[in-house]
Amino acid sequence: MENAVRLLDVVLYTALALAANPGATAALAQDASALLEGDMKKLTLSEPVDLPQADLVTLDDAPASLDAYRGKWVVVNFWATWCAPCRAEMPSLDALQQAMPEIAVVPVATGRNDPAAIQRFYDETGVKSLPVLRDPKSKLSRQMGIAGLPVTVILNPEGQEVGRLIGDADWNSDDARAVLAALMAGG
Repeated sequence: MENAVRLLDVVLYTALALAANPGATAALAQDASALLEGDMKKLTLSEPVDLPQADLVTLDDAPASLDAYRGKWVVVNFWATWCAPCRAEMPSLDALQQAMPEIAVVPVATGRNDPAAIQRFYDETGVKSLPVLRDPKSKLSRQMGIAGLPVTVILNPEGQEVGRLIGDADWNSDDARAVLAALMAGG
């Protein structure tokens, strides 16, 4: 209950701040760091950085790209089927997508992940609402400096990286939703 009240306070504060001072919108996105509590303390916010171009594929090898999500805030999670922390984290990403349908939560299986193993991973962890994208040669993850897994990157609607969290986190926590709501309100 306390976390729900905190989230409501953050949303109300954000709405009042924006209504009182429209020029404060950019500053609010920068100041989302004030909301970094719990697992979100591991989140590093940054100035927008363009992503490198890299071709991804779907579970059935159809071409895919993160460009398909332009215009939305995106939470991109780099993971692998063999990654134990990824197994613990993925259900919270699925729950985040259901709780905040206005954003896109996009897992990217990095490296050699057999499509059958990915499907089994989703089934075993109860993931139902997330797409499957693969970076089979780890090209995108290498270009982005992803050295270990999991790593979650937040993209703004222009497709630029504005935040990165190394390690696992509870993405369906009140803290995570408050940070994402503040970022969306600010930009």
